[in-house]
Amino acid sequence: MSEILEMTKKVLDEKLAEDITVIDMRDINPFTDYFVICTARNVRHAQSLADFVEEEANKRGYDVRMREGERESTWVLLDLYEVVIHIFTEEARKTYRLEALWADQPQESYSGE
Repeated sequence: MSEILEMTKKVLDEKLAEDITVIDMRDINPFTDYFVICTARNVRHAQSLADFVEEEANKRGYDVRMREGERESTWVLLDLYEVVIHIFTEEARKTYRLEALWADQPQESYSGE
């Protein structure tokens, strides 16, 4: 797996994101290789998770293409080109069900080291 994907999973895990799931999009999506989906405890935590990933990406020289979902959003999207991170509150994750939408793609859960 790619260095940026490993960095993303590690930062999310260290900052207490829950239920981290990676969906391999390489065979079907020309714009990104992986979706990383996780659950935040609340809206504030979701913003903090995105901030930490963005900060670490910048430190390592990775570009952020886009960030969507501002201060009161229950879904924050962070696009790092090769990896797109979806940070949901628990309720939003149940509503949008991205894992079910992409159920035909390889998925893996990440639970840290």
